[in-house]
Amino acid sequence: MARAIWSGSISFGLLNVPVRMYSAVARRNIALREIRASDSSRIKHRRVAEGTDEEVPYEEIIKAYELTPGQYVPLTKEEMGALAPEKTRAIEVQDFVDLDEIDPIYFDSPYYLGPADGAEKAYGLLAKAMQASGKVAIAHFVLRNKENLAAIRSDGNVLTLTTMRFADEVVPVAELDILPEKVQQPAKKEQEMAEQLIESLSTDFEPSAYRDEYREQLLALIERKAEGKEITAAEAETPKATKAPDLMAALEESIAAAQGKGGAKAKAKSKTSRQKTAAKAKKAAKKSPESAKKGARAKSKTK
Repeated sequence: MARAIWSGSISFGLLNVPVRMYSAVARRNIALREIRASDSSRIKHRRVAEGTDEEVPYEEIIKAYELTPGQYVPLTKEEMGALAPEKTRAIEVQDFVDLDEIDPIYFDSPYYLGPADGAEKAYGLLAKAMQASGKVAIAHFVLRNKENLAAIRSDGNVLTLTTMRFADEVVPVAELDILPEKVQQPAKKEQEMAEQLIESLSTDFEPSAYRDEYREQLLALIERKAEGKEITAAEAETPKATKAPDLMAALEESIAAAQGKGGAKAKAKSKTSRQKTAAKAKKAAKKSPESAKKGARAKSKTK
């Protein structure tokens, strides 16, 4: 059973709904250690003063802002603590907005919000009201001494909270070397075929259909090495962009492949559907022999 990592309340207007926060992500990263290749000795990282081999105790380390190379403004723990956001236990809702108005680039880490003891009714009311409104709540709250912006959503039963990046944390496109005027405009036929390819590959989103293939390959590699098998490293190929003259040919081949794949899927689905229907009919006949006899008598009379 997952344990709550934070507790507080959602507040907006005069309403106050006590909640508990739970992590919505189970990280599947593979923990790798650093060792010396010659004898497998573990590597330890020490905090040492630059230019010396003297290790610095943690309590002597403070933060500093570098004005110019080598020139720092030191900040003590007390000074940093005075600036820390007030540790409130409130998720303060500021606005309700439409979800499609939020660019996904602003989303960060997801969490579940569950009702605190005795707050089940208020929690259910908020969840149902938010689902009916189709709105997302934008709120502020403090987690681990950091002020967070967050979006709260509801599926009618459970509330989810996703921390968000502030506007000044997102790099404006204008600062990048990908300005629209540098993008070549496609020919009408090319765009139509690209749209057709997108349509051919469109389907319903199924999260379980996507796997972390790198993690699976790394686990398989670790298993083979643990068994003493020899590993041969393959050279990674750098993907090359499709050249302009080859775009039409690439689009045509991609569409044909996608349509063939889609046709195979449709046939398999149709076959499965027919098999299920036949199985149901057979099962119904077994359950009701009297019905089968009546059907046979009716068929005989017709003849």
